[in-house]
Amino acid sequence: MNTGVWAGERDHTARLRPRAWTELLLVLGLFLAYKVGRLAVDGRVGAAYADADFVWHLERVLRLPDEASFQHLLLNSEALVRTANIYYAVVHFPATIAFLVFMYCFRPEHYIRFRRILAWLTAMGLAIHFVFPLAPPRMLGSLGLVDTAAVFGPSVYGPPQTDTLSNQYAAMPSLHVGWALVVAAGLIHATRTRRRWLWLAHPLLTMLVVAGTANHYWLDGIVAAALVGVLLVATSRQEHPSPSVPVQVRRSVGAPVKQQRPEAVKPT
Repeated sequence: MNTGVWAGERDHTARLRPRAWTELLLVLGLFLAYKVGRLAVDGRVGAAYADADFVWHLERVLRLPDEASFQHLLLNSEALVRTANIYYAVVHFPATIAFLVFMYCFRPEHYIRFRRILAWLTAMGLAIHFVFPLAPPRMLGSLGLVDTAAVFGPSVYGPPQTDTLSNQYAAMPSLHVGWALVVAAGLIHATRTRRRWLWLAHPLLTMLVVAGTANHYWLDGIVAAALVGVLLVATSRQEHPSPSVPVQVRRSVGAPVKQQRPEAVKPT
C-alpha cells in the first residue's frame, strides 16, 4: 500500500482524536461531578426510606425476583460473597477509565460519542438522585438482607450518619450498572471480533453483584439500562465517520487513473 495512503489515514485519525489534556480535564470533571453531586443531594433520609418502601412493593407487583432470596444463594459461600464485594469495590472506576483510554487511543472515531453518553448518564443519574432519594436494600433490616461489605469486607462505605465521601441514599439508578452497560456497548460497537458480545458479561455480572450485595434493587439496574438505551439512540447520528481515506486522497497518491480513449472521428 502506498505510504501516502497510510499518512492520509493517520492524519484523518488524528483529527478525530481530541487533545489529550482537554479530555483528561473533562474526564476528571466527570468523576468529580459523580462524587460531589452525590454529596450535594445527601441528607434526605426520611424520603429515601419512603421511596425504598415504594420500590420494594413495586418490584413485587412487577413480579421481579426477591433480592433477599437471591442474596441467600450468594451467602452459601463466603468466598463468593467476598469476591462479589471486591468486584463492587474495585472494578467500577478502573474499568470505566480503561475503557475511555482504549477508545481514545485505538477507536477515536467512537470515543466522543461514548464519552458523551457517560457524561449525560451521570448527569441524569444525579438529577434522579435529587428528586428520588432511595435507601439501598442493605439498609432495610426488616427484609432479612445483609450488608455483605460490612460483614465480610471489603467495604467502600462508612456508617451513613458519618460518611462524608458519598451519598448512600442514591440507589436509583445504579450507575454501576449504567457505566458497565456503556462500556460493553462501546466495545461491542467499536470492535469486530466474534467474541465481542462477551462484553455483555460485564453489566450482567455487575447487576448480579449489586443486587447480591444488597447495594441496589433490580429496578435500579433496569432504570439505568433504559437511560443507556435512550442515550445510545439519541447519539447514534452524532458519531464521527469511520477513519477511511477519501477517494480523492487515494487517487492523488499513486492510484492509476484510467485515460479516456479519444473519440473516433466520424467521417464526414
